[in-house]
Amino acid sequence: MTFLNATRLSGLALAACGALAAMPASAEVLRFAWAQDATGIDPHKQTAFPSLRLMELVYEPLVRLDADLNIVSAIAESWEFTNDSQTLTFKLDPDAKFSDGTQVTAADVKATFERILDEATGASARANFGAIASIDTPDDLTVVFNLSLADVPLLTAMSSANASIVPAAAIADGSVGTSVVGSGPFTLTAWEPNSRASLGVNEHWAGGDVSYDGIEISVLPDESAILASLRAGQTDFALLNDPLIATLVPSQAGLTLNRTPQLSYHVLQLNASRPPFDNLAVRQAISCAIDRQDVLDTAMIGEGSVTGPLTMPAYRTDPANLFCYEQDIEQARALMAEAGFADGFSTTVVVATGEPPTAASEAQVIQSQLAEIGISIDIKMMELSVYVDTWLKGDFDMAVALNGGQPDPFTMYNRYWTKAGNLQGVAGYIDDELDELMQAGRAESDLDARREIFAAFEAHLAEAAPWVWLYTAYAYSALRDNVTGFVPTPQGSLFSLSSVTLN
Repeated sequence: MTFLNATRLSGLALAACGALAAMPASAEVLRFAWAQDATGIDPHKQTAFPSLRLMELVYEPLVRLDADLNIVSAIAESWEFTNDSQTLTFKLDPDAKFSDGTQVTAADVKATFERILDEATGASARANFGAIASIDTPDDLTVVFNLSLADVPLLTAMSSANASIVPAAAIADGSVGTSVVGSGPFTLTAWEPNSRASLGVNEHWAGGDVSYDGIEISVLPDESAILASLRAGQTDFALLNDPLIATLVPSQAGLTLNRTPQLSYHVLQLNASRPPFDNLAVRQAISCAIDRQDVLDTAMIGEGSVTGPLTMPAYRTDPANLFCYEQDIEQARALMAEAGFADGFSTTVVVATGEPPTAASEAQVIQSQLAEIGISIDIKMMELSVYVDTWLKGDFDMAVALNGGQPDPFTMYNRYWTKAGNLQGVAGYIDDELDELMQAGRAESDLDARREIFAAFEAHLAEAAPWVWLYTAYAYSALRDNVTGFVPTPQGSLFSLSSVTLN
């Protein structure tokens, strides 16, 4: 069995073996399959969807989002902003405990956010918490965040798996990312990357009782094999990404398909820090040349909707009103000539293998469409872990990506489109207007006023075209009739597996 760090065999590995040995032979286990595995277990550094889905089962943030995108309790049982939105106070659940039985205290919360804010950590959501000036812990169950400016969306940011609370002791000894001690409903008892994982039930979880004994996760890269496993009764629950496979599920006896619209978005990222993409006319030409509906129809058999940058229900607008959202090849050619590239140029696009499974198809359609304006594209396929590293370094000309969504525009985009954003290197572009609109939206508490601010942000971003937003799609989960109680969400969360009953 392979673990993250062979030198820690006495830690996670032996704990895993002991937990598995302790599990009774008649244990009632949820058999779960997916096509892509997590790429790491440090909740503050993960960006890949499988990693975040796994982390939210074993760790908890202060608050979480329910299926209707409402903020509800997790480790915190209550919270309150001051009227000026510059102080946020949490009262922790006195029953909240980590999987080792120790209580979750204000000191753990403070240490967690200090780790996230430490640039050396490389936390993926660090920019979401830049307004935190100091943290007070007047007692073990009270945490006060003092902010340098009004930060209305801060609470939403704190609902992310990237804001999971970890023990202060684990931060001190450097074990975060090599061992897992969380306060979520499950514990990670074994992990063999790209093969399998085992989750046991956290007997100390304050959120209630899990009605079964654990989860056995299998990684099956071929989604047709996942469907076959479901049919054969070897898998109880599965995540599917390929619509061609997912749409077969309803015709199978004993299987049910959940088809849930997502906030995440498919996008072609242009690296505007590199020539020729540093030329506005080139970026706009690419935006005009792409037929987004054709990309959706070809890659996803039409399973989704063309989108602009804002995918959340409260802020989403008609993308037809954005710059060049209807394909216009003549305008694209004129823009290429204006930029000095009437004869086109050659470039490369990076694509992750199987994440999502439609990525290669998206790249091929885009390759064909951009050839019409003289842009020759070499498609470079990468394993997911290599792609993530390349993407985080901003080491690409173009990238086909599936990026996560949030119910608030600032929380969703500030790490890319503000000057202090910690993923500015991935975005590759920023200007004063984008940054100013983001900061205005951050401080504004009136919903109608925020909608106006972010509508202007979206229009400016679409016209500047550092990225070309394509479409939003669905999350598919398939389950056998013996599984009841799972509630899918617009963010793709698996947290409600803790409420599932196996019949």
